Amino acid sequence: MVWGTGRAKAVLATTILGSGMAMLDSTIVNVALPRIGAELEASVAGLQWILDGYLLALASLILIAGSLGDRYGRRRVFTFGVIWFGAASLLCGLAPTTELLVGARVLQGIGGALLTPGSLAILQSVFVKADRGRAIGAWSGLSGVATAVGPLLGGLLVQAWSWRLAFLINLPVAAVCVWLARRHVPESRDEELTGHPNITESVVGALGLAGITGALVEAPGRGADPLVVTAAVVGVVGLVAFVVMQRRGRDPLVPPQLFANRTFVLANALTFLVYAALGGVMVLMVLQLQVSLNYSPTAAGLAGVPITIILLVLSARSGNLAQKIGPRAQLVGGPVLIGIGMLMLRWVQPGAGYWTGVLPGLLVFGLGLAAVVAPVTATVLAAAPDRYAGVASGVNNAVARTGSLVAVAVLPAVAGLTGAQYADPTALTAGWQTALLVCAVASIIGGLLAIGTDNRVFEATPPAPECHSCGVDAPPTHMRT
Repeated sequence: MVWGTGRAKAVLATTILGSGMAMLDSTIVNVALPRIGAELEASVAGLQWILDGYLLALASLILIAGSLGDRYGRRRVFTFGVIWFGAASLLCGLAPTTELLVGARVLQGIGGALLTPGSLAILQSVFVKADRGRAIGAWSGLSGVATAVGPLLGGLLVQAWSWRLAFLINLPVAAVCVWLARRHVPESRDEELTGHPNITESVVGALGLAGITGALVEAPGRGADPLVVTAAVVGVVGLVAFVVMQRRGRDPLVPPQLFANRTFVLANALTFLVYAALGGVMVLMVLQLQVSLNYSPTAAGLAGVPITIILLVLSARSGNLAQKIGPRAQLVGGPVLIGIGMLMLRWVQPGAGYWTGVLPGLLVFGLGLAAVVAPVTATVLAAAPDRYAGVASGVNNAVARTGSLVAVAVLPAVAGLTGAQYADPTALTAGWQTALLVCAVASIIGGLLAIGTDNRVFEATPPAPECHSCGVDAPPTHMRT
């Protein structure tokens, strides 16, 4: 399919709508957290689980979900994921307790894992090779805008009626997405794949992530009680077992050969650190604006609009620039700018004005985000052999989600926020400033790591160790940025 045709535009719109819905829900909930906490009487740990339940399911299952699409049809799995996501959103909107909301969020994450990797895989299989970079750039930029606009939309919905609208809004979006997919997206699959997806490895990896996350979230409130210790042991054993299975298995979910490429490793390390920093800051910022600066939910959402505008205007240009000059300058400079922006956001404290206290940091933060989002995705794909392109993008997607997952689990404790302290402006401001310092350092370290990447990575695709012909040029099964 050639760029610019009517059907090509419809396919692009379908994939952006589906993945954008999943990305939107990872941030739209942030602005609703104070209202959710008040209505459901949730503690800090409860709010963490509302966020991490979604991220945990998404990060744990995204690799196996992409494999399902390759085997059984990318459009089929994508469409099923959209339907699942919509149904889980309904359960979230109706949840009467924190525990049931967390359970529904886990189900939402499963739907997100099914539809997110299918978005990029569809683009890779549908567009001709010459137009794939352009399609991926548009997908990355517009999906990133969906993430950035989440707090604003969440604020409007919360004030219009209730935090429940932040979930129920997904129902009409999912319906339109399914209609577009069935009408315009051709079916595709990898005809060379045989056998069944490796469910065992996926389950072991999921248990490892779940155990570590559970221990990190619950330890500040429970201490070293049997539940926390057991979760930690299960997590460590699960992750170690997952790594061993990848190294020794005949058909691993994550081929160890990928990590022989230095640029692939460094780009993913950058992704983990930057998305951990982003995940922590974006959650705490909407709390700080509402609790400590007395912003309404809508005003807290509007505060972040400059980031959305910057992403919308500059994301595609950033991707094109990286293709021309190489990605290293943006992979280094983008995270450093993000870190500087975070340090400037420490001015956001009681009594600060928007134009002098909030906006300057947001502008620098947004410029850094626009510089790095599209190039890091393209770098990961370019650094991998063609036959592993799908797994490579899946690894990058999972790494990004895991970074956010770990940040939400760890950062409140690092910042000294436990129990109901998120509702205390004094405690929250102190925690906010500590968290920003930690996140800024993480982002800057991520940028410094990128100094070691290959700036010529886009000039030629690294040769695959073996020759495998594939009708759709080994399309990726997953994606992030």
